[in-house]
Amino acid sequence: MYLKRKIDDYLKQWKTTDNRKPLIVKGSRQIGKTESIRIFAKSEYVNFIEMNFVENPKFKKVLDDGYSVESIIKNISLMEPGYKFVPGETLLFFDEIQEFPEIATALKFFAMDGRFDVICSGSMLGINYNKIESNSVGYKMDYTMYSMDFEEFLWARGYESQAIDDMFNHLLKITPFSSLEMDIYSSVFLDFCILGGMPAVVSEFIKNKTFQGTLDIQRQLISDYKEDIRKYAIGLDQSRIVNVFNSIPVQLAKENKKFQLSCVEKGARFKDYRGCIEWLEDAGMIHLCYCLNNAELPLKGNYDINKFKIYFSDTGLLVSLLDDEAQEDLRANKNLSVYKGALYESIVGEALVKAGYSLYYYKREDSTLEQDFFVRTPNRLVPIEVKATNSKAKSLIQLITSEKYPDISFGIKLCASNVGLENNVYTIPYFCSFLLKRFIKEADFSTVM
Repeated sequence: MYLKRKIDDYLKQWKTTDNRKPLIVKGSRQIGKTESIRIFAKSEYVNFIEMNFVENPKFKKVLDDGYSVESIIKNISLMEPGYKFVPGETLLFFDEIQEFPEIATALKFFAMDGRFDVICSGSMLGINYNKIESNSVGYKMDYTMYSMDFEEFLWARGYESQAIDDMFNHLLKITPFSSLEMDIYSSVFLDFCILGGMPAVVSEFIKNKTFQGTLDIQRQLISDYKEDIRKYAIGLDQSRIVNVFNSIPVQLAKENKKFQLSCVEKGARFKDYRGCIEWLEDAGMIHLCYCLNNAELPLKGNYDINKFKIYFSDTGLLVSLLDDEAQEDLRANKNLSVYKGALYESIVGEALVKAGYSLYYYKREDSTLEQDFFVRTPNRLVPIEVKATNSKAKSLIQLITSEKYPDISFGIKLCASNVGLENNVYTIPYFCSFLLKRFIKEADFSTVM
């Protein structure tokens, strides 16, 4: 069963672009990159040539006679004489190129030749991307793919684009959802929080219409991720990387979610772990949320690189690492218990990254003021607060009303409540988190500026 993805439309648009360059699809393992590219290729091309450098290491010999298109085509044909290369009707797909980053040098020659389309991808592409970038700069396009977001999950559940547009119009017009809409969308969103967006997990849920079997798949994904650490973390302390990875759920469950090395290893030094954390981020396993020095514009360059929170790239990974009792409560009773705050904050951070935002938070040292996330309009800083309960957003209100923060005139509170606007605070249900970027772009904020 193929699940519709946002990359589908991007790939079709890429194919219609004149003088299109080779495309590199980046993203972590098992998020659906290969399947999406295959579906696209088989529907749009007469000839599809797939070369996976992990499954078939023999394809690493395609460069034995140099980087020219002619020599590469000749060597592929020698290894696979059944492949057909028809100009304008053929897509070459180089998969798992982190195993053979040298192939990126050939992208320049394919771009200049123009007869064949080329797509590259890889599960651990971020690890070797500096080398790939230097070998192909100026001759390729990049697309970053993530696990499924809530919109894609809604598609998988059978909801059409009209339902998504209707949800957005509720935000745009500040029109509350009906009680039926709130109940249904909240329930579907809670399913998404428990499952995450890994296609294999979602497919199992759609097929069985229950959570049965989904935890086993999630835990297998965790095992696969740890296997990648053992395989690709060359020159780093692999046990430290695994320790960081394992400590994330515990740290997110605390009220103070700032990542603390003391929770990983007693007496740990930051310099010994910085590379391990960066490796996990490059591998696409985690997202870092940096602490702003000041709650003001600009965002980039205005943060402390040594203060951050860590979120998993897919909240389903967080769920799979919870204890067995919590698992049963989640799936049987949909009870988030003590992990409610961690799960909702994690899922919102994930939604922001998938929408193209970098993650920032703010913690004022001389007070209790703390804000979960920030985004921006062209000239305003927008604080976002994630509330596990529908309590007052004290920090959010302080940021809006205090003269100390002139870049802030309104904020957003994400919680289990309906749509509303009061005291320059937009209240938005959790299940609309995936619409935040569209809302920031299209909403009329003149009344709150």
